[in-house]
Order: sequence, then C-alpha cells, then structure tokens
Amino acid sequence: MNGSFSNAERAEVLTQAIPHIKKYTGKTVVIKYGGNAMTNESLKMQVMTDIVLLWLIGVRVVLVHGGGPEISGLMDKLGKKPQFVDGLRVTDEETVDIVQMALSGKVNKSLVNLIDVAGGRSVGLSGVDARLIEAEIKDERLGLVGEITRVNTSVITDLLDNNYIPVISTVGCDKKGNVYNINGDTAAAFISGALGAERLIMLTDIAGILKDKNDDSTLIPEITVTEAEKLISDGIAGGGMIPKIKCCVKAIEQGVKKVVIMDGRVPHSILMELLTNEGAGTMVTGG
Repeated sequence: MNGSFSNAERAEVLTQAIPHIKKYTGKTVVIKYGGNAMTNESLKMQVMTDIVLLWLIGVRVVLVHGGGPEISGLMDKLGKKPQFVDGLRVTDEETVDIVQMALSGKVNKSLVNLIDVAGGRSVGLSGVDARLIEAEIKDERLGLVGEITRVNTSVITDLLDNNYIPVISTVGCDKKGNVYNINGDTAAAFISGALGAERLIMLTDIAGILKDKNDDSTLIPEITVTEAEKLISDGIAGGGMIPKIKCCVKAIEQGVKKVVIMDGRVPHSILMELLTNEGAGTMVTGG
C-alpha cells in the first residue's frame, strides 16, 4: 500500500481478510511456480514474500517449481537445442543432467534463499530426495520424461510439521535409480493430491484459461473439469496449456478441492486469490 492509505484503512483491509485467514490456517496449499513466471529477481522476491506471509498466518505452504527457461538457457550455453512434443521437453541422458543442474541446483536454491531472506524457513528438495517422486518412462518419443507412479509425502509432511516451507524441484526416479524429467504441472497435481491439499495454485505467465489465447479479456473466471477438457478436444486450448489443464483435471480427480491457474507476474496475485473475495485467474472445479 502507498502513503495515500490511512492507518485506519489499512486496519480495515486486515480485518476483512480474517474470514479468509480462518479458512486456510492449518490447511495445505500447494503453489506451482512456473519458470515462465519468474521474469526477474524483484518479482520472485515479491512472490516469496507473499508465501512467507501465508506461512506466518499458519498456512501449510508447499512450493513446487519449474524452470523451463533456465533449462533451455543452460542447454543453449552447452550447444544443445531443446525439442518439444505436445508441450513436453524431449529428454535424453545429457538433457536430464542439465535439468538437474538447472532445477535442483540453481532455481531451487535461489528460491530457498529468497524465502529465508523474506523471513521464512524453507528446505529445498528434489523428487529424488527420500524417493519423493517415483516415476517410469512416459513415452519413448520423449526419452527420460517420467510418468509419476507414486508420491511419497512423508518428507514433505515432516517438514510441514516442523514449520518449514518445502521447496520442490520436479525430477523423479525409479527403483533402479534412473532419473526422470517430470513436467512441473503434473508433479504439482500429484503432490497436491497426495497431500489432500485445500487448494492448488498454478502461477504461470498467462492470465488464466482464455477462450482466445491472444486476448486476455476472454479470461474464463471459473470452469468445470468437463468444460476444461472440452477446450482441449475442441482445439481451443493447445501447446503448453494442454498439460496445465490435464494437471487441473488430475489434481481434482485426486481430491484437491479447487485448482487456480493465474498470472504469477501480477503483484500479490496469490494473496488476492486466497485472502480477498475477488480472486484471480481461472478456478477449475469438479463441477
């Protein structure tokens, strides 16, 4: 808030948030932070500060992050050209090493650091740690892209019970020790479902689900799973939006009450969604 707000007005805003705070205190909220929403350090710091605020009022926050641009950037530096099929990155053995370096190394630890600077307490994990994400080959065309077979939530709940914010990078493994690149949206869906999360919030670089992908004014504020799937079958949703919608469907199927896709580049979008009546982005429900 800027200086034009009086102390009384600021206090009024806080009191209006009380019903929302009561609703989420003690509940688990999974936030998927897409790499395309991490446009600069200032914005990332603001998002992490919002997460710390939720943590301070007793929300059990789990942060699952992507890092596609970081992966592609590192591949470019190493002279390797990214390839995609149906919005998913084709991953050979060299690429999966790059994914681990970019996600579990640079991106994960930078987010942990920002949360701690903002006053929170966080621990960075990858899906390999404590076999958090078990997976198998999804499609031979994609190489070492994993299909999740199991999420072992014990390490997450241990951290939450000890008042830490888990920060999870989306690589997985199988029983033989092979490492897989896991789509971040899919991982967030499975993790939120396994945790019985109250809400899954997907921060990306678009306003939400749009009737016209080139026109933000066509934002759909609320949609059922059936309606969302029809957008795919009708060809309205395509590219990277397809795995996002499928992830919403998967999360709801696994028991997550509501999933929200919204623009993580909008200041305080998380707080607007959880702590105000207005909300943000597109809410997907079971219908």
